[in-house]
Amino acid sequence: MPGFEIPEDALEERFVTGGGPGGQNVNKVATAVQLRVDLFRLGLPPYAYHKLKELAGSRLTSANEILIQANRFRTQEANRQDARDRLAEMIEKAHQRDPRRIATKPGKAAKARRVDAKKARSSVKAGRGKVRMD
Repeated sequence: MPGFEIPEDALEERFVTGGGPGGQNVNKVATAVQLRVDLFRLGLPPYAYHKLKELAGSRLTSANEILIQANRFRTQEANRQDARDRLAEMIEKAHQRDPRRIATKPGKAAKARRVDAKKARSSVKAGRGKVRMD
């Protein structure tokens, strides 16, 4: 949603050493970022809250926080921006409502085809029984 502002108090950033490009430098410089987002503090409407939990999947912790790990880039600032962009994209997707499903019923012809198929299958199975000589 374009007008949605992510509150800063809902975010917690921690910089850790991470893999990716950078050679031996990645082992000694903490450039990867772990962004923790408290879902309750985001203040989302109920439909967006539930959809965001669904979109988060395995990134959702037991404390109702989303954990986003970003280590694509070589600098802290680029990884920080990457994590925030991914969060914003996820929240934007959560605000999109799914179209309402319209319940439908099968037509007469479809019901007749189903019954005919069942009768045909039944006759095939009935022919598999023991043969009796009367």
